[in-house]
Amino acid sequence: MNTLADTAMVLAAGLGTRLRPLTLHKPKPMLEVGGRTMLDHALDKLVAAGIKRAVVNVFHLGDQIKAHLASRHDIDIIISQETELLDTGGGIKHALNHFGGRPFFALNADLPWIDGSLPSLKRMQQVWNGDEMDGLLLLMPTGAARGFSSSGDFALDENNRAWRKDLPAPRPFVWISAQILKPEYFIAVNECVFSNNKIWNEMELRRKLFGIVHSGTCYHVGTPEDLAEANRLLTAGVGWSVDA
Repeated sequence: MNTLADTAMVLAAGLGTRLRPLTLHKPKPMLEVGGRTMLDHALDKLVAAGIKRAVVNVFHLGDQIKAHLASRHDIDIIISQETELLDTGGGIKHALNHFGGRPFFALNADLPWIDGSLPSLKRMQQVWNGDEMDGLLLLMPTGAARGFSSSGDFALDENNRAWRKDLPAPRPFVWISAQILKPEYFIAVNECVFSNNKIWNEMELRRKLFGIVHSGTCYHVGTPEDLAEANRLLTAGVGWSVDA
């Protein structure tokens, strides 16, 4: 279980309710940051990491996403059509047959990040150890992550295990879109509609959930104001560092 699948998952089915009215007529992953859709930013990262195929789940205004993806020829695209919104965990479970039973990357299509000197997905590939890990999350210090609340998501112990159970806010790290996951956790869930939090909770319980700290910057584009500010900072050449 050390060898990662060369197929990844990109989650693009959500409603983007906090970004309304922008998402009433355009799906959130199709909104542009720095002149490129957030969906393309995610796919670009996978291509740079050597991933050959991406499963993209669609639901809300999915025909727009399908039409857009038809223009990409640097990565094979598999559409996972959802007839009901399956949530993050359910969306991945629905596409499990594409990963060959191997651990795989899963990325959100609505949370762009800028890499440091070494791309974070490459770092995750290097760190991944399937003998010890069942999940690996890309994390960022809460105070350095733009567009997030101050509550945070996880802590890391001295061995880089990620945990949050009974940990009050503020928590020192937020999760920023990318993860490596073993498929058997999804197989074990009986529901069709469920959050990926269920998977993380089980991995944490088994002490098999780990984290790696992102060395660049990111912007959680959750509202129209976030989208405008993310683009303003890039246009001005300021970047997304909170110290800028």
